[in-house]
Amino acid sequence: MLDDPRLAGFPRDRAKVVVREELDRVRRGELAAADVVGEVERRLRGGMRTVLNATGVVLHTNLGRAALSDAAIEALVKAAGYTDVELDLDSGRRARRGRGTLDALAGAVPRAQAVHLLNNGAAALVLAATGLAAGREIVVSRGELVEIGDGFRLPDLLESTGARLREVGTTNRTSLEDYRRAIGAQTGFILKVHPSNFFQRGFVSMVPVAALAGLDAPVVVDIGSGLLRPDPVLPDEPDADTVLKDGADLVTASGDKLLGGPQAGLLLGRADLVESLRRHPLARALRVDKLTLAAIEATLLGPETPTWRGLRADVGVLRRRAEAILAELPGIDATVVDSVAVVGGGGAPAVELGSAALALPAVLAQPLRTGEPSVFGRVERDRLLLDLRCVPEAEDKSVAAAILRAAGR
Repeated sequence: MLDDPRLAGFPRDRAKVVVREELDRVRRGELAAADVVGEVERRLRGGMRTVLNATGVVLHTNLGRAALSDAAIEALVKAAGYTDVELDLDSGRRARRGRGTLDALAGAVPRAQAVHLLNNGAAALVLAATGLAAGREIVVSRGELVEIGDGFRLPDLLESTGARLREVGTTNRTSLEDYRRAIGAQTGFILKVHPSNFFQRGFVSMVPVAALAGLDAPVVVDIGSGLLRPDPVLPDEPDADTVLKDGADLVTASGDKLLGGPQAGLLLGRADLVESLRRHPLARALRVDKLTLAAIEATLLGPETPTWRGLRADVGVLRRRAEAILAELPGIDATVVDSVAVVGGGGAPAVELGSAALALPAVLAQPLRTGEPSVFGRVERDRLLLDLRCVPEAEDKSVAAAILRAAGR
């Protein structure tokens, strides 16, 4: 096995260790013997593995959230070498960094007087808090002091900037008068946070942006998921255009969620505020690289993204695809079932998307995850569901072949 041409050129001692580990997986029934060399080669080469997302979660955080469009992938490859990221080729002089990307973002949100990009959504909010409220107060509703994942909590993030939080209202109800009473000489800005990974029902009330804009303080709105314009598929999801129309001074958001691009932070709004934050020393530490700039620009100017398509996939088409895959699985305990997909990625938690899936024995979940290609589904009621909403149709044959291998066929 070590003499296989696919393993030539790798350190032999390291290859021996990996071969032994993969053979142990074969003995445990976790890997087919025919796949050992391929798995050894993959491990020796390193790098992240491609995964077919059959979970039914369009923006799966653990799978990297938004899958990039072909246009964005092509832009990444082009940007891998030397580029004019900060150079005017006509004059040969230094130019505004990422000007094409910023122009594309400004064109996508024309209500924003100015725009800026940072390395993620949290960075955009941190820069706003540092530049506008360090040593001062941020007025925020108690019902919007959210935890954003992996144990990171918004209050901790904001207080790390040197700002003080002035909490108003209660967990379930906050009024305009609560904000009005809290505003004073120490107010840096009012913060409105979209609780994008949960929702409240019942005896609840929160103050809309339009009402906050009438108070005597800048209003910063963290919309979170990066929706730039209203979307009928997500009627309750805030978007940057509407929030700015309602009077927000600044909007912060992520680029790798509903926008469908790479990880990035969007900062949109009043020209004077955006410019002051762009010139803040911290902005240098939070800036994006040329690859992100290239991918964001292609996402904004290019065709529909995988995220856009995933949110709109036709259930009838998904079911027909599932039935076609099922026909390739003779003798396998498999059925086609209705499924419910979700947006994910901290976006539109109340939205459910009808879908279709293959239902298989749960015991196949692990070998499918670790096979080649990796097919990642979800287990419900002791059945593995492979939801096709986010699986490209071109990969249907690969899914069928992976199921057959995982089942020992």
